[in-house]
Amino acid sequence: MSGRLEGKVALITGGASGIGEAEVRAFVSEGARVMIADLQTEKAAQLVEELRGAGAEAEQISLDVRDPDQWNAVIKHCETRFGALHILCNNAGTNVRVGFDDLTYPEYRNILDVNLNGAYLGCRAVRDLMERSGRGAIINIGSLASFKHGGSTGYTVSKTAILALTKNVAIAYAKRGIRCNVICPGHVDTPFIRGDAAHSHNDWNTSVENPANYERRLKATPLGRLQTGADIAKAALFLASDDAEMITGAVLAVDGGASLL
Repeated sequence: MSGRLEGKVALITGGASGIGEAEVRAFVSEGARVMIADLQTEKAAQLVEELRGAGAEAEQISLDVRDPDQWNAVIKHCETRFGALHILCNNAGTNVRVGFDDLTYPEYRNILDVNLNGAYLGCRAVRDLMERSGRGAIINIGSLASFKHGGSTGYTVSKTAILALTKNVAIAYAKRGIRCNVICPGHVDTPFIRGDAAHSHNDWNTSVENPANYERRLKATPLGRLQTGADIAKAALFLASDDAEMITGAVLAVDGGASLL
């Protein structure tokens, strides 16, 4: 531990599992106080209990990122509890893994509402509190799908658009001392592509529990292994820290080289 986030407060959506959980663990290990915002409230509560037991400062709150009123309530709670906000990680995401012809319009709209519009609402909601806190760092999550199109249309559209959102926020917030960057993971072995959940349905054909699917993703990764949540969290930690104080509007691929193929 080097204390790179000592004195910082971080709000992490989707922080109860996967990439978000890895960010939570990385950030508290570097001294941050963390608010976990997730609809998986039971998992979030278990994680908070564990972290508090280890001496970390952590809270959890339910958040549907599609709802601007809930965003405002979360920001108010964060200010009441911690008095400031310096970091936002927009991890909350969803996907329906079917082709263009099989994806319904309501499914398409929901994917955009969660993955893109949820991040947009978060960027807007944190602005004033981050400015009052002196500075801020927003980290959005793109995807390999931001560069290589195909598969689920809603997911690809949302993750391509998140690049434009990030750059626009970076420009708009620069004079306020708020940076905004995006990380684009590749094939990350988390529950999002392994299990079957309401926000990320998988069956035998899409889950990496299927050896054939795992091998396909592995072969598509030049560095020879799937990423872990911790791999993405290390990049997020860098972008959230003062080491990246002159980096904004950047697109960082953490994909083992998958986007090069």
